Amino acid sequence: MDNIKIRQYLASDKSRLLELLMLNTPKHFAESEYADFNKYLDTEIEQYFVVELDGIIVGAGGINFENNHKIGKISWDIIHPDFQGFGIGRKLLQHRIVLLKSISSIERILVRTSQFAFKFYEKNEFIVNEVHKDYWADGFDLYHMIYKKN
Repeated sequence: MDNIKIRQYLASDKSRLLELLMLNTPKHFAESEYADFNKYLDTEIEQYFVVELDGIIVGAGGINFENNHKIGKISWDIIHPDFQGFGIGRKLLQHRIVLLKSISSIERILVRTSQFAFKFYEKNEFIVNEVHKDYWADGFDLYHMIYKKN
């Protein structure tokens, strides 16, 4: 996995990212999240990155901000199912954490995820702050997590 490149999202990447979301549905995402992600890509991106392996997009994830850039939020992490468990998601997460730590106004780093991915974030120094059952959709709980090393 040495041929990994992380770069800024381009509008031309959108169809591939929607495909990646569908490949992770319903295991990691509810079907109703397709419309949310589509809208996010069109209107809510602040910083979004794609991961290429040998020139093929295999993952993506973003950053959004709250409270006058005092809070950085890890958002919409998606890794192709065939490439999960090989450290690609960790590299993408670390890329964004380093970026957020370089912004002097950032006081906290958060992620909102589900019961299907929260263990990944725990392994990467996030702690569960609160849980809301069936938040994203039936059977998809919200795990609100805070980065420990802020």
